[in-house]
Amino acid sequence: MQAFTTRNRVAPTVILEPAGGCLCDQPVHIAVRGLAPEQPVTLRAALRDEKGARFRAHARYRADAAGELDLARAPALGGSFAGLEPMGLLWAMEPDRPHWRLVKRDVQTPFVVELEVLDGHEPDGGRLLARAVHERHFMAPGVRRVPVHEGRVRGTLFLPAGIGPFPGIIDLFGVGGGLLEYRASLLAGKGFAVMALAYYNYDDLPKSMDIIHLEYFEEAVTYLLNHPQVKGSGVGVLGISKGGELGLAMASFLRNITAAVIINGSISSVGGTLQYKDETMLPVGMNTKRIKRTKDGLKDVVDALNNPLEGADQKSLIPVERSDTAFLFLVGQDDHNWKSEFYAREASKRLQAHGKEKPQIICYPETGHYIEPPYFPLCKASLHNLAGGPVIWGGEPRAHAMAQVDAWQQLQTFFHNHLDGEKKIIPAKL
Repeated sequence: MQAFTTRNRVAPTVILEPAGGCLCDQPVHIAVRGLAPEQPVTLRAALRDEKGARFRAHARYRADAAGELDLARAPALGGSFAGLEPMGLLWAMEPDRPHWRLVKRDVQTPFVVELEVLDGHEPDGGRLLARAVHERHFMAPGVRRVPVHEGRVRGTLFLPAGIGPFPGIIDLFGVGGGLLEYRASLLAGKGFAVMALAYYNYDDLPKSMDIIHLEYFEEAVTYLLNHPQVKGSGVGVLGISKGGELGLAMASFLRNITAAVIINGSISSVGGTLQYKDETMLPVGMNTKRIKRTKDGLKDVVDALNNPLEGADQKSLIPVERSDTAFLFLVGQDDHNWKSEFYAREASKRLQAHGKEKPQIICYPETGHYIEPPYFPLCKASLHNLAGGPVIWGGEPRAHAMAQVDAWQQLQTFFHNHLDGEKKIIPAKL
């Protein structure tokens, strides 16, 4: 932290609580002291991802009569956001590179956020008054990271501090492939043994997802259940996008899936064939003529997929009605990847029609496709592997940010209630 001297008064200082950084899903309290009474200032925040892309946000403020600025009490007067938004400098960040999504690839290092205080209301022209650095970590103290290379299974297991045993969760991401660990590492800090599971385009796994065999995921479930630090007779599954589709398929075909959280997932096979033993779900059809273009020339693919309830596309449907799993569907109502709310409600109809437990569905208005852990900035548009170019994902920044905070609490509550063997209530914070 640096302060810059000013004539006849104490130099402005940025105060961060907690001072030594915090976990990436936790809020940070930001304040500035030593300003002139009612001084206009601009706060800037910036970070770089591991590929060098820079994300930035700024907001204009006015100090109080005592020369202090507390973002928990002072509304932003404009900039990247406006109003009382204590974490706006993080969730409102936008990339300098077009169509770039913020992801964390090495969870053993933090994101480093640079905070600057500038005199006046010009985000690029004011004199620098103070600076601070804030670290946002992905592994709580004591969390252990264990690479998994067992049989065919490839992934990373995160174990909480302590001896356990802990409830187990398998964590799945979307069509980008590879292995993303940041959600699993954060969840391990909440008392879960979480395995981030790769399923294609990683290590010696298949390079494409043309055919996905559910026996692979069955092997992963067996591995997790047999681990000495995983408790219970079943595991949870957490999946987003294609990972949500696969979570639904696991719950429909495999044993020992006690609870599943599906974030903007599909009820049909998309982009490839799903296979389990002698059963096959063919990919749902797509009509590229239904792809629209935004005024910026980006693709809007929300209407591209065929309705899986009609004609030959019924062969793509995942038989969710077979499942005895407890489900939580988290839905962004402005998802422009596909019709997530329709899929969640259709899954609910099918389960109830077969006498199964009604799933919990939580819908978030003005929320897009990538519902991430709290305070990740909204990804407005990025490359889509199936669409062959950048697409829009939907969502309004503030509403999306609030949804991420709530969804993170909701999924933890759900997994604790269904995997712990004891009810735990974690209050949602909007």
